Amino acid sequence: MEHKNEDMILKNNLNHTLFAWSKQKGISPLSIDRAKGVYLFDQEGNKIIDFSSGLMNVNIGHGDQRVTNAVVKQMEKVSYVTPAAITKARGELGKKLSEICPGDLNKSFFTVCGASAIENAIKLARLYTGRYKILTRYRSYHGSTIGAMSAGGDPRKHKVDAQQAPNFVHVEIPYEYRSNGSNWEQECFDQLDRILEYEGPENFAAIIMEGESGTSGCLKLPKGYFRKLRQVCDQHGILLISDEVMSGFGRTGQWFGINNHDVIPDMMVLAKGITSGYLPFGALQVSDSIASHFDNIPMMLGLTYSAHPVACAAALEVIKIYEEDNLIRNAKNMGIYIEEQIQLLKKKHPSIGDFRNTGLLGCIEIVKNKKSKEPMAHFNAPPEELKVMDKVKAKISELGMYTFSNWSYIFIAPPLCINKEQIDKGLSIISEALEIADRACE
Repeated sequence: MEHKNEDMILKNNLNHTLFAWSKQKGISPLSIDRAKGVYLFDQEGNKIIDFSSGLMNVNIGHGDQRVTNAVVKQMEKVSYVTPAAITKARGELGKKLSEICPGDLNKSFFTVCGASAIENAIKLARLYTGRYKILTRYRSYHGSTIGAMSAGGDPRKHKVDAQQAPNFVHVEIPYEYRSNGSNWEQECFDQLDRILEYEGPENFAAIIMEGESGTSGCLKLPKGYFRKLRQVCDQHGILLISDEVMSGFGRTGQWFGINNHDVIPDMMVLAKGITSGYLPFGALQVSDSIASHFDNIPMMLGLTYSAHPVACAAALEVIKIYEEDNLIRNAKNMGIYIEEQIQLLKKKHPSIGDFRNTGLLGCIEIVKNKKSKEPMAHFNAPPEELKVMDKVKAKISELGMYTFSNWSYIFIAPPLCINKEQIDKGLSIISEALEIADRACE
């Protein structure tokens, strides 16, 4: 009977739902029954270590009853009210975010996810400045709605380029691992200056950058790059927007990724870790000057589910857990430990080219040759180039791990509650799977 139930679960999902970023036939999705801490459990009770916190969002770990209790308590009072109304949870969350966000980012516009927060950041920047161009970077990801996808530099957008939104300009930031090492930092600064000169800095409403790079490969900015952006923005009246959807809420060993760069943006885009994935939710955090601009004129932004009281209650409890359980400090300490262990693995595996990490947001880059640094699969690689990496991913899954992988990248971004023993287990699985990649090295 139990086996029949499992078959029915699979059948219903495959026959009646669509899967993101995937062909719909021939897939073998995880069938998850429950989850706790850093582990997922499938329908047969097998334990799977979650080494990427779902999609880098389940920061506090799975199945924390404290969040469930907070959600139930709020739902017993009121589950939904129009965003024109106020609730205790809405006000308390806004106040708490003003306390943990840097500088004078004191007001929140609540959304339903990261992409909707990005969309509203773009709209607000244009409303506030009266300008239309937005500068972003190639090899970035900001969401899958049309505006957010147009802002990003992820190649998944190419299939919908016919609908790409106008007035998005991209700058390339070459990454250090693949630079010739001679003048990498200056090259990045010079590219920024050239793009602004070509496009006219007076035409830009905002510059959007991830607080720390995520799914594009955890690529690092040159030291001082954010400070350079801040100077450029101040000089030309451009808003600086930090996308903290993935890098926020302790993921990098700080409350927010931009805290690692000692810069205060004009807006921050928040999601994922704000509720740790327990409920869909996002926020756009704005400075006092931007907020006051709309004191006497309408702010033409709105969402049916803005400031959803149940999601606000979940976010409040999640933030409380970060603080009470010292998860941000643990993220920093466990990140250092992972970096030490990866250095040992690099000596063992010829396929490990580079490891880039901040706190618990890191990725291993797999190469064919350490000397040439040729990736095992190039950025935006076609399916035929992914055969080795597909085998590596399959082996990781077979050994009892889920972790996000893309092109030649294997991500290490576990829940912030992880300990050394669990890290050792996860890295041992990755190490065994990398033997496949090692055999493909030249």
